[in-house]
Amino acid sequence: MCLGIPGEVVEIIDREAGLATVEVSGVRRGVSIKLLEPEPVDVGDWVLVHVGFALSKIDADEAAATLDQIKRLGQPYEDEIDAFKGTAIA
Repeated sequence: MCLGIPGEVVEIIDREAGLATVEVSGVRRGVSIKLLEPEPVDVGDWVLVHVGFALSKIDADEAAATLDQIKRLGQPYEDEIDAFKGTAIA
């Protein structure tokens, strides 16, 4: 199962290339933020991440509520975090 999962932007790796580092439940990885252009994305923003792409910006309350619901799924959440750990956008 592939879930859209909230991640907090912790670093802009390369603004021109549209790459940022996001953190989800303590796991960090690079994702593309190109799909959000021309909307600016900055450190501290929350984004909904799916297969390595930030699909939309969301607020912190929505991110917390969504993460809570996803964690309740149990194994699908654990699988998603494992997949998040094992992939990277370069």
